[in-house]
Order: sequence, then structure tokens, then C-alpha cells
Amino acid sequence: MTIHSLSRVKQPKISDIIMKELESMIVEGSFTAGQKLPPERELAARFEVSRPSLREAIQKLIARGVLTSRHGGGTYVSEQLGTSFADPLQDLLSSHDEFLYDQLEFRDALESLAAYYAALRSTETDKAKLTQCFNQLVDANKNQIFDLEAKLDMELHMTIAEAAHNVVLLHSLRSLHAMLAKSISSNLQNLFEKKSARHQIMEQHRTLYQAIMEGNADAARAAAHSHLVFVEENLLNMRQEETRIQRSLRRNEHQNSL
Repeated sequence: MTIHSLSRVKQPKISDIIMKELESMIVEGSFTAGQKLPPERELAARFEVSRPSLREAIQKLIARGVLTSRHGGGTYVSEQLGTSFADPLQDLLSSHDEFLYDQLEFRDALESLAAYYAALRSTETDKAKLTQCFNQLVDANKNQIFDLEAKLDMELHMTIAEAAHNVVLLHSLRSLHAMLAKSISSNLQNLFEKKSARHQIMEQHRTLYQAIMEGNADAARAAAHSHLVFVEENLLNMRQEETRIQRSLRRNEHQNSL
């Protein structure tokens, strides 16, 4: 093989270069699971390539299941990319209370690490996004709009994960949060039955936010850990109290029947 033919073999196709670029954008979180891609014309201009080359790259990603095409509705990132904790495991874990504390421990490990790296690596853009999300959470908390508060609580933690700039950590947390969305909302609802809890959790989020904004990695990790330990301990106490109440009711019913 000549040097000329060797160099010719090494030249990648334009469509393969575009495909790799799109893959990188998906992995880093620029395009998320279920998100619609920009119009073909806009993407071609962004990559400075022809529309046929772009179309070929998109078709390759569709064939691999990374993207999906909806007739007359555009091209989307596959929903399956965010579900590594997939059915039937998802349903099993979500429907058994005895696994709740295992889930919280796992969140603690991952989110403490995410907070640590977010404090070290977050850019000005990351901090602006984090600030916007935090301020919205403050307003929802102040007005006690529970559904919005639960949604923004999860968004805040995911924004921190994005700011950590570790794609494996990001996608692990995305998958975990997708699985735990219902239980996170349920956890908050149970905790907020105690009037003081809503304020305490907001202050924990404030401490976490401030540590990341100040670039204090150790404080950010400690704040994330303290927050999740608080949630775990309070839920455990509530479950124990509920068990005692049920036991007392059963005892009274038994005694009254004698």
C-alpha cells in the first residue's frame, strides 16, 4: 500500500464526523433524552456542512437507536438513553419501601460527589443556570406550591450534576432520578407534613448552592451529604412513628374484642 493510498483511507466521511459531534453533544447533555433536535437547516449551518451530509449522519444515529424520527414531527433523542435503570427493575425498586433507604444512600454517594466537582468545575454559565433554578425554588418554597417545588428540587440537583462536568456521573444521576421521580415527590410530601421541614430543606439547599457558588468543594460535598442524611433520618423516624401508631391501633382493637 502506498503512502498516498494510506492517507486516503484515513480520511473520515463528513457524515461520520457530524455523527461523532452529535454523539458528543448527547453524551455531555447538550441534547437530552426525549429532546427534539434543532431543524435540519439550523444544524447544517452550525456544523458548516451540507444538509445531505447532516441527513446521512442523522440516519446512522437513527439506525443505532440513538435518535428517533417522527413522521412530520422532526428528530428526537431517544427516550431510552435516560433509562439505564429500566423496567422491570425500575418498577421493583420503586414499589418496595424496604429499598427506599438503599436508594437514598446511593443518591448520597453520587450527589455528594457531584456537588464536590460542581464546586471545582462549574463555569459562569453553569452558575447562572444554577442561580436561576435556585431562585425559582426559593419562590416556590415561599409560596408553598408543592408540585413546582418538587420539580425544581429535582432540577436543582440535576443542574448541579451537569455542573460537575463528568458525563458518567451525569447520566447515572439522570437515570437514577428518572427512576426515583415519584418517590422523591412522595418523600417531600411526607416530610412537609412537619411544618419545620420545608424551611429546613430550603436552608439545606441554600447552603449547598452557596458552597458551589463559592467554589468550596468540601463544603458542597458536606452540604449534599447532610441534606440527604436529614431526608433519610426524618423519613425513617416517620415510618417508625407510623408503625407504632398501627401497632397501638391493633392492640386496642384486640383488647376491645375480648
